[in-house]
Amino acid sequence: MSKNWGLNLSGVTGNWPVTASGEPETPAFLERAFGNETELALRRNMLWAYGVPSVGRYPMDGTLGKIVLGQSGFGLDIFVPESMLEDAKNIISGDVSADEIENITEEENQNELP
Repeated sequence: MSKNWGLNLSGVTGNWPVTASGEPETPAFLERAFGNETELALRRNMLWAYGVPSVGRYPMDGTLGKIVLGQSGFGLDIFVPESMLEDAKNIISGDVSADEIENITEEENQNELP
């Protein structure tokens, strides 16, 4: 399997970290998430909100189930850059504190000011 599978198709190519050699960082398995498409999108968007790019892949015949039934019965495998795996686990588990959220927001606001 190619190291950058799905990165081009999912639109994360410019946001995915690269190694010193310029190759995309290896995707690391974060979790298999279940739910409807809205819940899965919210889960991935939460990662993106904290600056952690992610790609999703339907396991087994999940893509067919998504097309026929509107959602996969096998869930969605979520992958993140290897270097951000611990951060992603903390975000998903809810271990990110309100202070950390406030610090991230302040840093973003400072970056927007001229």
